[in-house]
Amino acid sequence: MIMTGLFLAFWGWMLAAADDLMTGLLENIPVLILITFLLGTYRRFRFSDLSYGLTLAFLALHIYGARYTYPHHPLGEWMQQQFDFSRNHYDRIVHFAFGFLLAYPMREVCLRGLRLGTTLAWWLPVMAVLALSAAYEILEWLLVLFLSPERGEAFLGMQGDQWDAQKDMALAFVGSMLLVVLGLLAHRIWKKEKGSAYSAPASKPVSDYPPVW
Repeated sequence: MIMTGLFLAFWGWMLAAADDLMTGLLENIPVLILITFLLGTYRRFRFSDLSYGLTLAFLALHIYGARYTYPHHPLGEWMQQQFDFSRNHYDRIVHFAFGFLLAYPMREVCLRGLRLGTTLAWWLPVMAVLALSAAYEILEWLLVLFLSPERGEAFLGMQGDQWDAQKDMALAFVGSMLLVVLGLLAHRIWKKEKGSAYSAPASKPVSDYPPVW
């Protein structure tokens, strides 16, 4: 509840301070969809506090980018000047974070919701990240096409790169793979300490679960 309250306050602040309100509203449509999904499924499937925290952290990065619009984000401009980049790379950070931060909640769904085996529960989130990244790029295009074609460049944030969507998807993939590698290492350490692999029983309360590594 505390995390949700802080996030909602931050969300309202970013929308109120948006440099381009219309673009900011378009960018926040996927956020609204995800928040609605989390609220709608809360009673049926409750994620761990860590998964909720990672999800809200990703959404905060996204709406922080939408506040300025991605091509003009101050952090990206600072990086561009400091490292002589050819473009503002803040959007790349967010796409990487999509894979790195959301692969863990997806794995939690695989283990506790779908009750998949450990191996499949490692790799299905990676495939899901790729699929959702592609779906998001298509959704962005459709929103611009039907709602505000004149704001296409600002909303899509391509910055003249015709391969922008593919690079964004690749970074999300890299982020999810990095999470898997770190997770496998953590799983090996946890298994070594406990002496056996973790299997979550259905009746156990969420607060009693160890990490889903």
